[in-house]
Amino acid sequence: MTRLSGPRDESAGGSGDGPLALALEIADAVESLTHLWTVAAQGASLRLSPHQLRALRILESEPGLNLTALAHRMEMGLPTGSRLCDRLEAAGLLERVLHPRKRRELELRLTGHGRQVLDEVAARRSQALAAVLAAMEPAAREALHHGLPGFLAARNRGVLGPGAPRS
Repeated sequence: MTRLSGPRDESAGGSGDGPLALALEIADAVESLTHLWTVAAQGASLRLSPHQLRALRILESEPGLNLTALAHRMEMGLPTGSRLCDRLEAAGLLERVLHPRKRRELELRLTGHGRQVLDEVAARRSQALAAVLAAMEPAAREALHHGLPGFLAARNRGVLGPGAPRS
């Protein structure tokens, strides 16, 4: 499992109930959740890589981006972004259409099939997560429900750990 600072040694680090100890526990949970998320997505009718899913999600939220903007948002080079879009287009998940006002620019748009695949992946992921949440004790589920807004608020204030990218 993930260890932010190597193997856990409660005696060396104090009581084990501070932010770092909690961060270690959350890191393990995130690793588990990432696996659950990936397995659920791979069970969809069309298997896509995490990069492909991320590109489709970006295009879902920002329809009409051009290749340069998509590559920038995905933090990849233009050639890599172009190959990614080639594969998504070949699978019938996105289309390149002429920009209505800029004749030399192409917009990237999801196809109906692309939207269906995203919907299927989202449904599978929600079902997998709901199954885990249903198996939790009600008090633990309630504590998680109440703790998440505070976590998200801190993240949205720009509180990042050491080495975290600042975007």
